[in-house]
Amino acid sequence: MTSTEEGNVTQISGIILLGFGSLRGNGFFFFGIFLAIYVMTLVGNIVILTVVSADSSLHTPMYFFLGHFSFLEIGYTTTIEPIMLETLLSAPVSISFVACACQFYFFASLVATECFFLAVMSYDRYVAICNPLYYTSIMDFCSCFQLAVASWMAGFLAPILLMVLIFHLTFCSDNKIDHFFCDLKPIMKLACSNTEVAEMTSYICTSLFALGPFLLTLASYIYIISTILKIPSITGKQRAFSTCSSHLTVVSLYYGTLGIVYGFPSGPQYEGILKLLSLLYTVFTPALNPVIYTLRNNNVKIALRKLAQYRI
Repeated sequence: MTSTEEGNVTQISGIILLGFGSLRGNGFFFFGIFLAIYVMTLVGNIVILTVVSADSSLHTPMYFFLGHFSFLEIGYTTTIEPIMLETLLSAPVSISFVACACQFYFFASLVATECFFLAVMSYDRYVAICNPLYYTSIMDFCSCFQLAVASWMAGFLAPILLMVLIFHLTFCSDNKIDHFFCDLKPIMKLACSNTEVAEMTSYICTSLFALGPFLLTLASYIYIISTILKIPSITGKQRAFSTCSSHLTVVSLYYGTLGIVYGFPSGPQYEGILKLLSLLYTVFTPALNPVIYTLRNNNVKIALRKLAQYRI
């Protein structure tokens, strides 16, 4: 690792990810498990993308957004899991400072984009259930395209200021991160300059780009549930709820795991637990999402059967 000396401060040029050092004796075993989960995540999302593209009955706003969501999940997991797998085989892993910055940027951007898409997908379900007569006019192709583009743009613009502030801090000679990827809290612990501005910016960005979409999603589901409860027949209630149950499950998993990790105490004694909890939203939740959207969605299951029969 090269470094630049400035007085008594050593400015680092590389980062060492310690990964799961405690699993060193079982590295190959866990590598196999996490590799299988990663492949399953990729295959599941590619299958959803293929089915949504190939079946004309799924060319609706709901599945248009689901296709974007699956593509996003592929990028999200690919940003984290390859390096995580490397740490299981040969921890510690050394990466350049620029590579660490890029990983953090793409991870933060895709997290923000996922929050926006979850909000857009909940709005789609709100219009479909609460305003069904106006659904086709409100959620036409132009509106859906604009919402998708806005979600991608907002997501990738969201962390720019925070990233500039964080990576312009002075990082001292201790360049070891006790984590399996370049996450916000571990990076800021390396800084030997004042981090108050970066911490405040982090709080503001989280409020705007995670809490904001969450509140919109929550408001949409409050209206959806109140509308479903007003439907007189049990069959009608079940039919209405079935159209949003998959998305509601994914929303609950995503925000639930994020809330557990970032709401957990961040003292040194909790670092190991936080590392394990990070696996919830970086590995396990993305792997479950394709399963939820296929097993809990009859339209996707029917389209999968049709595609399988066509291939045979």
